[in-house]
Amino acid sequence: MKQDSVSDLVTGSGRVTVRAIAAETGLSIATVSRVLNGGGNVAADTRQRVRQVVERLGERAPEPRRRPSAAATRPSVLVRCPYLLTDYFGHIVTSIAETLAQHGHGMLLEAGDATISSTAVRELPRRRDAYGAVLILPPESPADLEPLAARSYPLVVVDPRTVVPRGMVSVSAAHFSGARAVTRHLIELGHRQIAVITGPPEWRSRDDRVGGHLAALAEAGMLGDPELMRHGEPATKTGLWAGGELIDLRPRPTAIICFNDKVAVGVLEAAAARGLHVPQDLSVAGFDDIDVSRATSPRLTTVRQPLQEMGRTAVTMLMRQLDGHAHEALSMELETRLVIRDSTGPAPAITARTGLS
Repeated sequence: MKQDSVSDLVTGSGRVTVRAIAAETGLSIATVSRVLNGGGNVAADTRQRVRQVVERLGERAPEPRRRPSAAATRPSVLVRCPYLLTDYFGHIVTSIAETLAQHGHGMLLEAGDATISSTAVRELPRRRDAYGAVLILPPESPADLEPLAARSYPLVVVDPRTVVPRGMVSVSAAHFSGARAVTRHLIELGHRQIAVITGPPEWRSRDDRVGGHLAALAEAGMLGDPELMRHGEPATKTGLWAGGELIDLRPRPTAIICFNDKVAVGVLEAAAARGLHVPQDLSVAGFDDIDVSRATSPRLTTVRQPLQEMGRTAVTMLMRQLDGHAHEALSMELETRLVIRDSTGPAPAITARTGLS
């Protein structure tokens, strides 16, 4: 679609519109509006840029006017989470909402499986009810997101599924180091037959975690075994079938690392159905440290993702864009932490011929 020229964005009366100023300065409509309305938290050089363009286009900048009530001027941010708000996504969304409120912004939430096929992302630049957006694990391809990056639309991606376009801001957990830490933990316990149930092959986090696992094995002088790897959706049912397949191998693995805590729950069920005891016969580890990790028996060893901090950081990065500041970091990884509980223990002796302890 042809981009509007500045002349096209001037009203018939000759008055320059906010859209015209935004197009000329490269700033967001929200930032331009805040400058013209005397809003706070805007960099001095950004204010000067806007006023110079207004004067050059022939419209005298209006005097700052008193803000109406907070309820009338509360700008909103679209938060899109095309998944059910389970423990994982719920923590992130709640943190985003609380942090936006602290900045005086409202939140427009689109959540649930039905939003996967929506056109909300493509329509963002034309929406008048949202000045920016936070996309959580967006299913869109880099090509779908590229137009937003090209237009410098204020946006942050949380836990990107794939590599984000150049110039787009993202925040995620340190998947590589988290996976390496849990594999190291099992190696230190004497495990050598370590299986992995990872996420969908097209997910970036899946590649990072497999890389961390293989790095830990290499540090110990070991090679990864493709026979000990499965992948699937991050759900309990994946742990049931994939865990069952791995446990039935001969020799069977002595430990299974799971893509998330829900997959680990499925593996615990598969082990119990086969009469195995965790961790005496099989060690099981998860990822995320959501509530279910403390409700299982035994309690799960897992890698804690900083879910709430990811939400807070995403809002902070978005606010900098709305205020016209340059990006200090385009992609940020937040530290993960290994939480050792009861589901991992010393490796049992496995007989290669029978696969029995």
